[in-house]
Amino acid sequence: MRKILTTMMLTTVLILAACGGSGSDSEENSGSESKGEIVFGQTSWTSTEAPTQIAKQILEEVGYEVEIKLLDQPVIWEGMKNEEVDFFMDAWLPYTEEKLWNEYKDDLQKVSTSYEEVPLGWVVPEYVEEETIEDLEGKAEKFDGEIVTIGEGAGIVQLSNSVMNDEDYNLEGFELLPSSEAAMMGVIESKYDNKEPFIITGWRPHSMFAKYDLKFLEDTQGHLKYDNVYVLSYKGIEEKYPEAYEILSQWNIEVSELEEMMSAYEEEGKSFEDSAAEWIEENRDTVDKWISE
Repeated sequence: MRKILTTMMLTTVLILAACGGSGSDSEENSGSESKGEIVFGQTSWTSTEAPTQIAKQILEEVGYEVEIKLLDQPVIWEGMKNEEVDFFMDAWLPYTEEKLWNEYKDDLQKVSTSYEEVPLGWVVPEYVEEETIEDLEGKAEKFDGEIVTIGEGAGIVQLSNSVMNDEDYNLEGFELLPSSEAAMMGVIESKYDNKEPFIITGWRPHSMFAKYDLKFLEDTQGHLKYDNVYVLSYKGIEEKYPEAYEILSQWNIEVSELEEMMSAYEEEGKSFEDSAAEWIEENRDTVDKWISE
C-alpha cells in the first residue's frame, strides 16, 4: 500500500511539475512568439540585397519571421498589390520606375526614403573621350555597337529604350542588350584593363564606382534623371503589421555605407548577412531608437 501511495504521490508531483513548467514556458515564450511572417521582395541587384538583409535582421530581432523572395522587379510590385510581398527596399522614383508606380500607385505606398538624389545612366570608363550621349553619334563600331544593361522590366531598361528612340540622338548601329548585373560587370572586367571602350547602364550605390574609374555620360535630353530610393509596401500594411511598418518608416542609410558592403561582398567574399549584422551593431543606438518608437 505504501508503495502504491508513494507511486501516486510521485506521479502527482511529476504532473504538477509538468503543468508548472508548461505555464512557465508559456509565459517565457509569450514574448518571443512570432508576430507574423514578413515577406521581402528582392531583385538580383546588389543595391537591393544589402538593405533587405539589414531590415530582415532588425525585424527578426523584434519577433517577426522573415522570408526573402528573389523575384523580378515587376513581379515584386504585383506581389505587393496582392499582399503576397510585404516590402520592397529599392524603388527608384519618381523617374526610373515611373511606369510601374503609375500602374500600382493606387495600391501601394512609400514607407520611407532610403537615400536621395542618386544618379543612374549610361556609364563609360574615364579613359574614353566621350562625355555625353550625343558624343556617341557615328561611333557604334568603337563601342562594338552595344549598350549592355540589366534584365527586361527594370526601370533603367525602359529609360534606356527612350534614349535609343530619341530622334535627337543619332544612335544608329547601337543596340541595347538586356542581360544581368553580373553580365555588365563581366563587360567591365573583360575590357577595363586593356582600356577598351564599353557602355553599360549603371547607378549608385554600386561597387563598380569604388573599383573602377567610371563616369556617367550626360543625357542632354533629360531621359535619365536623379531619383530618390524608397521602401514600398501596400496600403494597409500599417494595420496588418504595425510594428514592422513603424520600424521601416524610419529607415534610411548612406549610399557610401551600401557601397562599402557591396565592395566587401565582391572583393572579400563577405556575405551581406555578416555585413548587415555589423551595420546593426555599429548603428545600435539608431536601431534601438527605431525599435522603441
